[in-house]
Order: sequence, then structure tokens, then C-alpha cells
Amino acid sequence: MDMLVVDLSRWQFAATAMYHFIFVPLTIGLSVIMAIMESVYVMTGRDIWRKATLFWGTLFGVNFAMGVATGIVMEFQFGMNWSYYSHYVGDVFGAPLAIEGLMAFFLEATFVGLFFFGWDRLSKIGHLIVTWLVALGANFSALWILVANGWMQNPVGSKFNPDTMRMEITDFMAVVFNPVAQAKFVHTVSAGYLCGAVFVLAISALYLVRGKHVELAKRSAVVAVSFGLASALSVVVLGDESGYVATEHQKMKIAALEAMYHTEPAPASWSLLAIPGEDGRPVFSLSVPWVGGLITTRSFTEELPGIDELVDRAQDRIRTGTVAYTALQQIRADGSDEAARAVFEEHWPDLGYALLLKKYREDVENATDAEIAMAAADTVPGVWPLFWTFRIMMGLGFFYIAFFALWFYRASRGWLDTNKPLLWFTVFLLPTPWIAIESGWFIAEFGRQPWVVEGVLPTFYAASGLTVLDLVLSLSFFVLLYTVLFVIMVMLMIRIVRAGPKDKLFAADEDEDFVMAGLPATPANKELGS
Repeated sequence: MDMLVVDLSRWQFAATAMYHFIFVPLTIGLSVIMAIMESVYVMTGRDIWRKATLFWGTLFGVNFAMGVATGIVMEFQFGMNWSYYSHYVGDVFGAPLAIEGLMAFFLEATFVGLFFFGWDRLSKIGHLIVTWLVALGANFSALWILVANGWMQNPVGSKFNPDTMRMEITDFMAVVFNPVAQAKFVHTVSAGYLCGAVFVLAISALYLVRGKHVELAKRSAVVAVSFGLASALSVVVLGDESGYVATEHQKMKIAALEAMYHTEPAPASWSLLAIPGEDGRPVFSLSVPWVGGLITTRSFTEELPGIDELVDRAQDRIRTGTVAYTALQQIRADGSDEAARAVFEEHWPDLGYALLLKKYREDVENATDAEIAMAAADTVPGVWPLFWTFRIMMGLGFFYIAFFALWFYRASRGWLDTNKPLLWFTVFLLPTPWIAIESGWFIAEFGRQPWVVEGVLPTFYAASGLTVLDLVLSLSFFVLLYTVLFVIMVMLMIRIVRAGPKDKLFAADEDEDFVMAGLPATPANKELGS
């Protein structure tokens, strides 16, 4: 496989995935916040809460539409750009994606329509149920996507079938309740809740600092502050759980996050910052004793292996994997060879490590010690991008706890609009949740390299046989298209925020045409609305 083709395929999927992930967390967060606001409306009967639900629901709708538009493309890429991946693990990976489409996406899409058009057709309780089902659908969607992604990080409940040359499910419930998937799910949705809270608080702060829509802004800010503080605390706590689970199943990723090349006595220290030397290894490190080992292993006695030791372990697994690979070739030549099947059954979990040698030679069973050493070295992901990205994400996580704690205190005192510098600071803080979220996604996916499925299938072995021209054209097209869509979405959201809240989601004029809330009642908009 041409490695430039692999790299371009990775860039294309990364670009589309990270564009898509701009919209996912906000969808998750806003769906719950507007459900909370409508619950208050139903309980109190105060129309301001209905207006708040309508306003944030309009922004949710724009974001939801963009999420759908950018998400559909990603699934097509599995067949177009990663065809061997689809063949090799499609029986496992495709199951949760299918359930996501049937259970979560259809549920969410159906009730989104009822949310927008059911205000005057459903009872208060009926519409509230619809809104909570929209939130439930958004969370269900995240669950099944992360079940699929969690399996890529920790491929449980499955086994390689030498007769079909595919990974197949052996225990579906093990796939669903994969500890990596469950930890990723709760951490990801908490980040989405935090994103929604910052979004609502920032726009509310903008209204307050300008003295516009003050009543709605104050109530929205109170909800955002309370929800945001709980979300910030859960993000950090559940992020710690996600790291602990990764220590169990992805030791190389954890070692790379800490730039820890040598195994330290337990419990290992944690590096606040480090400076790499010419060989990529740290020449200076400012560390806190014990913290790294306690966070990752939750033990005073368990060692956290370093990169060098893990590379040595990878060499052993590559050698064992070549035994499985040789047995697999014998089974393919003679399906009735029971001796070869017995050997393969014993060593198949290391088959993926043997496939790392395909980068250097076709007949992996004849690999030299030097080639095995190079393949083992490939199991080390990019250390320093992971090291600094992790600290950006973690720093923002702890910052948000302090930030929302401050706002919670001020809200409890009724000081929501008394400090203009803090309000402006909150407005300009709006992009930062996405920095933390995209950093987390980068850590999860880049930190798994060189595997597309951890220990099972190398990334370079999973790509389709496309040409460089194919990928350059498609990558350029997607980046251009998604950038244009993103700019349009931002402009539309700015327009809706400037227009402010409306009494109705869709306003009827005397000609009984409909125009979108937040847009001027021009003839063109009336025609579009009708």
C-alpha cells in the first residue's frame, strides 16, 4: 500500500470527522438544556420559559441539520476509503452503526419534527415528552456510535474466523458493555453537556452586557450555570475513569500521553510539562511525584510501563503473530488441516501484530529481526502531539470547574449582570469547549495509531486502493464544502441571535405564509417559508 494514499485517506476521514464533531456535542448539550427549560415551563406555566425553549430550540435545529449533513458522508467513507476495513471488521463494526440508525437517528429525527411543528398541536405534557425524546435520541445516537468506536479501541466480544477471513461477533453484549465504550460514552456526553452550557451562557452574557432580552437571558444563564457546573465536574471525573480504563487496554497510548519512555517505580510521577530533545525523548521534565501512577492505576504498587518496555512486548507479540499467520496460510491451503487450526486458535489474538510486518515485506513469516524491530517501533504513536493536546484538554477541564463555580456563586447572589468584564470574558470564551472536545477526539484516534482496530488491524492495511489524485480531489472538495457549510451555519446562528427570541417558532402573516423565526419577513422568505 502506498503510504501517501494511507495518509491522505486518514486526513480525509479526520477532516470530515472533526468537522462533524463540531455539531455533535452542541446537539447533545442543547437538547437536554431545552428539555429542562420546557420542563420548567410546564411546571410553572410562565411564558418566558416557553419563549426560551423556542429560542434555544431554533439554534438547536440549525445545528442538528448541519450535524446530519456532515455525518452521513462519514459512513460512506468506510466503503470508499477504507474498503478492507469494512470487509475485515464490518460484521462487528456495522452492527452498532445499524442500531444507531434504526433506534437513535430515526427516533431523534422523528421527534425533532414534532418538536418544531407540534407546539400548537400537542398538549403541554405531550410536547414536553417529545422534547425529552429528542434529547434521549441524541444521547442514544452518541451511545451506539461510541459502542462502535469503543470496540475499535478494545475489540472485545469478537473473534477472527479463518474460513471467512473476517472478524465476527461472538458476544454482542460484551461489545455493548465494553468498558472502554461505556467510559467514552459518559465522558463524551458530559463534554457535550458542558459545550451546550457554555454556548447558552455565552449568548446570555452577550444579551446581558448589551441590555437586550434581559429576562430570558437571566433565566437561561441560571440553567446554563447550574447545568454547566455539574457537567464540568462530571467531565473531569469521568475523564479520569476513561483514562483508567485506557490504562487497562491501551497502555501505549497512556505512556505516549505522559512521554514516559522508561518504566518508573510505582507509583509513577505525572509530568506537568516536558521538553523534547533531538531524539524525541524528554530532556527536561517538571513532574509531580506519584500522581501519574495513582491516576492511571489507582494503586501504590502497580507499575505503569514505559514506551521502551511496551515496544519490547510488541516484538514478542509480532513473533507470536507470525506463528498465527503461518497457520492461517496453511488453513487457507487446506481447510481440513486440524493441526494448523489448533495452532491458529492458540495464537490468533496476535495475528494483527504480524500484519504490521506487511509494511516491510509480503511474506511476514520470513521477517528478519530488524524488520520485527521496525514494526514494533511503529506501535508508538506521535508522542509530543499527544502530550501537549492532553494537557490542553485537561487544563480546560479544570478551568471550567472554577469558571462555573464562580458563575454559580454569582447567580446564587443575583449578580448575573453586574460585572461587564466577566460577561465579555464569557462571550469570548464561546469557542473553547470545541478546543477541548476536538483535543479529546484527537487523543482518542491519533493515540490509537498505528491501529485502526487496536491490536487487530493496522491502519495502513485497512485503506482502499485509491489513487493519490482521487484522494486529493475528494479531500479538497470536502474541506471546501464543509467550510462553506460551516460559514453559512455561523452566519445563520448570528442572525438568529441578533433577531432574539420570538413568541412562536414559525410566525404566520396575514397571507398565511410562514417565515422562519429570526428572519425578516421579506417576500423571498415568505415564499421559502410557505
